[in-house]
Amino acid sequence: MKAISFLLAPLLLCLSAFAGDESMPPYEGSKEFQKLKSLVGKWTGTMKMGDNNVEFAAEYRLVSNGTAIQESLFAGTPKEMITMYHDKSGKLGLTHYCAMGNQPSMILKGSEDKSLVFDFDPSCGIDAAKETHMHALKLTFVDADTLEHDWTLYQEGKPGGMHPFTLKRVKE
Repeated sequence: MKAISFLLAPLLLCLSAFAGDESMPPYEGSKEFQKLKSLVGKWTGTMKMGDNNVEFAAEYRLVSNGTAIQESLFAGTPKEMITMYHDKSGKLGLTHYCAMGNQPSMILKGSEDKSLVFDFDPSCGIDAAKETHMHALKLTFVDADTLEHDWTLYQEGKPGGMHPFTLKRVKE
């Protein structure tokens, strides 16, 4: 019983602090986090697989009292993948919950007006020299309703291919 109480204490403390403070200011975060907030909503994606273009659903949601952004790719399918974007010590990072069954993390390497570039965070627990994983991501904000993803796969310690796709905002 003591073990359960010990494990639940941080959760209860967090919930009671949240429930007792209706005036919590909205989370601002880094300027790159602010840029990602503009993606909140539903999207459709198109990806080249062999000679075919495959369409899929995607969604961006602001979660955890506005402190994280959840990206859902291939939403509603068995291959659905979730990427959580969040600031870590004031710098934007992400954890990608991949259909390959691993969870690589990346940190912001560069930011320009229309793009964010992420690179592998070696502290995430994946052995980059041995494990196949998504290693890098470039997000390009083409316009307010078009987003390009360029994922870099690593195999045996080196780039194993690019996985680009384009998302279009669904107009409600």
